[in-house]
Amino acid sequence: QLQLVESGGGLAQPGGSLRLSCAASRFTLRYYAFGWFRQAPGKEREGVSCITSGSTNYADSVKGRFTISRDNAKNTVYLQMNSLRPEDTAVYYCAARQSYSCSDYPAEYDYWGQGTQVTVSS
Repeated sequence: QLQLVESGGGLAQPGGSLRLSCAASRFTLRYYAFGWFRQAPGKEREGVSCITSGSTNYADSVKGRFTISRDNAKNTVYLQMNSLRPEDTAVYYCAARQSYSCSDYPAEYDYWGQGTQVTVSS
């Protein structure tokens, strides 16, 4: 069974950093695009970043602050989040789609993790 498990969320101060991990069980990473999404209370789920074997992309709101990466040997996708802001507070989800291209639309992803809470507050 294909499974995604996120970890690394928590509480950070404004300007601080967190690194999220997404462990992908039984995936062959190179055949999949992986996205990070987030959902704040009362808001729709939004795309944060996505990675394929050959490319990455980012939402404008996180460009220059967040970095997505993948370690095929460890079957893990990461999201390094720096210069965190209170508006980054949300539940963050890892998702996968069997494609060589990214998508900003949650409906186009086939597999989802359970989510991890990120709270940015002083």
